[in-house]
Amino acid sequence: MIYLDHLTTTPPLPDVLDAMQPWLRGQFGAPASLHQLGLEARDAIDAARDRLAKLVNAAEPKEIIFTSSGTEAINHAIKGAALANRRFGNHIVTTGIEHPAVISSVAWLESQGFSSTRVSVDGQGRVDPNALGRAITDETILVCLHHANPDLGTVQPVVEVAELTSEQGIPLFVDATASGGWLATDVQQLGADLLALAPHRFYGPKGVGVLYKKRRIRVENLIHGGVQENEFRAGTENVAAIAGAGVAAEHAYKALGQRASQAAKLQVRLLEGIRHDFEGVHLNGPEPGDGRLPHQLSLSTVGVEGEGQALMLDLRGVAIAAGAACTTRSMRIPPALRAIGRDADLAKGTTLWGIGRDTTEVKIDRAIELFAEVTAKLRNMSPVL
Repeated sequence: MIYLDHLTTTPPLPDVLDAMQPWLRGQFGAPASLHQLGLEARDAIDAARDRLAKLVNAAEPKEIIFTSSGTEAINHAIKGAALANRRFGNHIVTTGIEHPAVISSVAWLESQGFSSTRVSVDGQGRVDPNALGRAITDETILVCLHHANPDLGTVQPVVEVAELTSEQGIPLFVDATASGGWLATDVQQLGADLLALAPHRFYGPKGVGVLYKKRRIRVENLIHGGVQENEFRAGTENVAAIAGAGVAAEHAYKALGQRASQAAKLQVRLLEGIRHDFEGVHLNGPEPGDGRLPHQLSLSTVGVEGEGQALMLDLRGVAIAAGAACTTRSMRIPPALRAIGRDADLAKGTTLWGIGRDTTEVKIDRAIELFAEVTAKLRNMSPVL
């Protein structure tokens, strides 16, 4: 199998699995217990918290909150911050191309009496910091922004936006679930007050998410009934997954530059190879470079459907996503593609490619060859061509 769906998820590293094994076998203690088994579990969580804090350059480990997923971390950040600051206003600023968890969380808040402004993006999916600044009002209590959009690969001007929000004392939530482990997510440099990570997207396990919360930022709890996670999230922690996430974070911290550089070279090779072999293939988002995730390509092909391409490639041993990383099965056009002006017919021909640490030039070349084969076959079958 040539796996090129690393935007959706990644295979856990061997070291990650090794770190998880003890907590799935003999070491079963609950982290809240005071006996030896419980203390050992608590130590494992504390070690993982230290590693995640280092990855994002948190001021202290206590600023790291473990959740069940990146989606929960996003929900906690947005709903928790909005509810905690309701007495200061009820307005949220975001964009129209955010993760479904962001869009849905803001929509839920609107049902509770909040209001929002979704700032438009340009043809590459990039938000203008000045336009976002103009959307801020006296009632604004939160700004939500991707670090990088997984559907377009676009890296957003988070630092410039953070300068605007910091001047006005408005918390900035940064969704780094697509960029974490691939781009630097230093919260001090980014200016993020809240930041979400999804370890399974950088070779950690599923079943755990990470929320960075700057110490001074007010956030209400969404899950009640316990004092876990420094009283920010109730419920017995998933020790095995958290231990694995810590190891994945340590690997990401050490290999960040090398991992991104290697992926970026293969990204260019993949794009150039497909462009050379085919007409009518459009790149969504910016050209490879600093403005794009180094391991992602979103391609829309004229005259075919992305689902058909993905299914036929799967039969030939190549795994990619169709449409968007988080909505592949929905058959809906991703909001990001609508936002950059892709018409419905072309958007339906979208495939999403995610390069990983084990991807090679040989695998890329074979994927290009098979992509050309299945696309030609689908075009020959199309009644409109």
